[in-house]
Amino acid sequence: MNNNLNSIGLNKNPSETTVVVAMSGGVDSSTVAGMMKKDGYKVIGITLKLYDDGKEVAASKQCCSGQDIMDAKRVAQKLDIEHKILYYQNKFKQGVIDNFVDSYLKGETPIPCVQCNQTVKFKDLFEVAKDLKADALITGHYVKSVTVDNQTNMYRAIDENRDQSYFLFNTSREQLNYLRFPLGGMLKDETRSIAKKLNLNVADKPDSQDICFVPNGDYASVIQKFKPDSFKKGNIKNLDGKVIGVHDGIINFTIGQRKGIKVSDKDALYVIKIDAEKNEIFVGPKEKLGKKDIKLHELNLLVNREEFKNNIFVKVRSTGKLLVGKLSFNNDSTAQVNLEEFEDGISPGQACVFYNKDEIGYKVLGGGWIKN
Repeated sequence: MNNNLNSIGLNKNPSETTVVVAMSGGVDSSTVAGMMKKDGYKVIGITLKLYDDGKEVAASKQCCSGQDIMDAKRVAQKLDIEHKILYYQNKFKQGVIDNFVDSYLKGETPIPCVQCNQTVKFKDLFEVAKDLKADALITGHYVKSVTVDNQTNMYRAIDENRDQSYFLFNTSREQLNYLRFPLGGMLKDETRSIAKKLNLNVADKPDSQDICFVPNGDYASVIQKFKPDSFKKGNIKNLDGKVIGVHDGIINFTIGQRKGIKVSDKDALYVIKIDAEKNEIFVGPKEKLGKKDIKLHELNLLVNREEFKNNIFVKVRSTGKLLVGKLSFNNDSTAQVNLEEFEDGISPGQACVFYNKDEIGYKVLGGGWIKN
């Protein structure tokens, strides 16, 4: 082990190390910028303007809003660091919002935060950081990164309630070697404590809760805005194929949903399947939700396939637990996961992220998108 490494695993003095910090205007990324500055690094803060927020979202607890940009600018001034704003509305619309809408229309449950990391944040911002001759791109994600011999591996954060590794499975090996996540070994309370010690204006700012372009969690309003003709009535069927109701558009439903079905039955009904081609919803009892076999496509692996010989841990939703399973590869970029136990509510459009456990923690091996 090289004892000359700085705090982000590079063999350079901090004063000779330039880092770009992605500053969203929240407490996490602001604290990271402050930590880097305090440790003596040359810090360039970059904030992305991703969408045009109107008055209707002013009260929403979202990230990347106009207020957030102003907060980031104030933090940069307080820390006396260079700060740039990049206007990426068009890139964000094409790479994230359009994908979000299309995914819902296919009967899927999309994860725009993964798409955002995959496109504008870690692709476009990555290139900007390289153009600025930065030695690393730093973010405020709660993910643990361990760099040995210039190779970085990603682990679950020690604060499991904050862990964001699920949203970063699509990071490329090249990006991961360039990225650093200083908050992965900290609890949220520690982050806020550091922000207060640095006297940052965002130290007590609430966490963003909504997807940035979805005001107050109202997904349907976003789809209404971009694809107003997508609310088509269709049949609700039971698992025998009998029509038992009518819906106002498949975009209002996700696998495992119970509320809002508006069909009465002696037992509680759940959405079991969505047939986008026929515009039909299939409902049934909770015990029919459980699945063991998952088909994946568009795999992204951060390790070689040898590491999948034995059972691995998988996560099929961001708030889900780690499940034990076996991964089987096909000849293309698809695969199957066979779980040891049944799991409810596995939905196309969500990610299935792979982990294994070593002496450091739960290492992220990659992941894929759930097809069915």
